[in-house]
Amino acid sequence: MKSRAFDAHENRLDIYIGVDTRATFTCSVCDTPHQTYYDLDVDDQAWRHLDFWEYKSFLHAPHPRVQCSVYGKVKYALVPWGRCNSSFTIAFEMHVLTLAKDMPVLCAARLVREWDKRLWRIIHHYVARALDRQDLAPLTRVAMDETSSRRGHHYVTVVMDSDTRRVVFATPGKDAAAIGAFREHLRAHGGHPKQIQEYTSDMSAAFMRGMADVFPQAQHTVDKFHVMKLVNEAVDEVRRAEQVKTPELKKTRYIWLKNEQDLTKKQQDTLATLSASHLRTAKAYQLKITFQGLWRYPARMAGLYFDLWSYWAAHSRLEPMIAVAKTLKAFRDRILRWFETGMTTGMLEAMNGLIQAAKRKARGYRTTKNLIAMIYLIGGGLRLQG
Repeated sequence: MKSRAFDAHENRLDIYIGVDTRATFTCSVCDTPHQTYYDLDVDDQAWRHLDFWEYKSFLHAPHPRVQCSVYGKVKYALVPWGRCNSSFTIAFEMHVLTLAKDMPVLCAARLVREWDKRLWRIIHHYVARALDRQDLAPLTRVAMDETSSRRGHHYVTVVMDSDTRRVVFATPGKDAAAIGAFREHLRAHGGHPKQIQEYTSDMSAAFMRGMADVFPQAQHTVDKFHVMKLVNEAVDEVRRAEQVKTPELKKTRYIWLKNEQDLTKKQQDTLATLSASHLRTAKAYQLKITFQGLWRYPARMAGLYFDLWSYWAAHSRLEPMIAVAKTLKAFRDRILRWFETGMTTGMLEAMNGLIQAAKRKARGYRTTKNLIAMIYLIGGGLRLQG
């Protein structure tokens, strides 16, 4: 039996639901169905439901209790429209999760006219519930990177399945302890450390040390985007040193760092003019362009190409390029492994862009726990079931 009460003055719709005491129920503690009805809680409970037009709506019902056959005690029964210990209906909570994926939680809270802290509780509940069902038994190849959690040296390590492109783990920090935490998470979700055969990351000593200790059998592919980042940084270092005596190099930073096809016509003309000169920056730029060609080279010739470039850069008389050549040479085999695995952290970098954009819109997250929940929500591909 249902009845409705509409109050335009209070801007709310109240729906009252009766209980059929002849039915059987599911225990809210152990999820055991077909439990015997015991009694009704004397006080009606209210659940916030989806809005009816511009009016808040609430479901009201006396909460049935059951004599649980598992615990042997009286427990609250589950109701079909809401979960245990929540004052929202499942439909309302699913709406909140949809909004949270596309806008800051504070904005979502204003839209649904609730406190943002209450919405964070919803998000944390469903993310944790989805993670409990996570099956990592098929996981064999992972990509890992860190993302900034807040200003200063505060980071979150993110691990993604390289094959499904879904985030499988996120934890505070970016050191070897984060790798150990991933191992425990893997074990807790049907996996085993020995199953991880390949991983890709930057050249972080902490990551590599942690992986060598925890996943010694895993082969490392150095991410090519981080390699190119190092080369770009060396080019910019040459430019910054040279612009002191060469004013025409000022305000040309992105001309040397961007791919030529991404430059405007004016920037392309400037690049052509400066590249034709005998500037040290132009020489560093040519080294960069030549190195980019490595990724298009046949795999069987990549090692020779890499060695020739390393020799050229090492004898370029450009200190930043000499230094980067030395660094890359130390990781030669791990860099060239890309030709065998094709693994990069590119999908993580893309997701990191989404996370940082969301963080900027939200003007930061109050806690690292909230940031990690959003990482799972945006990149985890979780099945958020009611």
